Amino acid sequence: MNPADVAQSALPLTSSDLSLLTLFWHAHWIVKTVMVGLLVCSVWVWAIAIDKTVLYARTRRAMDRFEQTFWSGESLEELYRSLVSRPTDSMAALFVAAMREWKRSFEASPRSFAGLQMRIDKVMEVTIAREVERLERRLLVLATVGSAGPFVGLFGTVWGIMTSFQSIAASKNTSLAVVAPGIAEALFATAIGLVAAIPATIFYNKFASEVNKQAQRLEGFADEFSAILSRQIDERG
Repeated sequence: MNPADVAQSALPLTSSDLSLLTLFWHAHWIVKTVMVGLLVCSVWVWAIAIDKTVLYARTRRAMDRFEQTFWSGESLEELYRSLVSRPTDSMAALFVAAMREWKRSFEASPRSFAGLQMRIDKVMEVTIAREVERLERRLLVLATVGSAGPFVGLFGTVWGIMTSFQSIAASKNTSLAVVAPGIAEALFATAIGLVAAIPATIFYNKFASEVNKQAQRLEGFADEFSAILSRQIDERG
């Protein structure tokens, strides 16, 4: 952009007219692009945060219901028949996967127990990994926005400051009334970057901790259920 054009575009903006909307409209088009991109990322972050909050709360409630049913004394066969067509949560899916392998092994060869325990453990490990992957989906977006957002905003700020210096050189006026609006435009990009990055970082840390807790809960149930099946294998052997 020609410095004279920059100077002319900066003239309507005065130090007394520094509203956020005005700062945006008078910014350079590259700075505007950075701002719009960061605002879109911010909206995306909040959409993911709402979705994950609902998902994790629903998953916790489903786990509570399943564990209550599992330890209520209902037979494994009855519980399996009630869940096999529609496992409602990650823990139910873990139970169904293990029971399916258990039943498949006995139907194929009722007296062959070699490797059954190992196969059941492997099936549960795969199921846990799949469920954790589902819970972690789109968390990478939060991590990326949280780490890159401030730097993208800083890029907009640096570009805006360079444009402001071009305007100052073209107008040959270094008074604060001329300098302040351009600097404010530039710093606005960094502010939007922080607005996007700070919630993204907080949400990422919170959700990563939640995923870890739910994964540990699944692993704990898998260990307990594996011990139950191991005892039954020993009894039938």
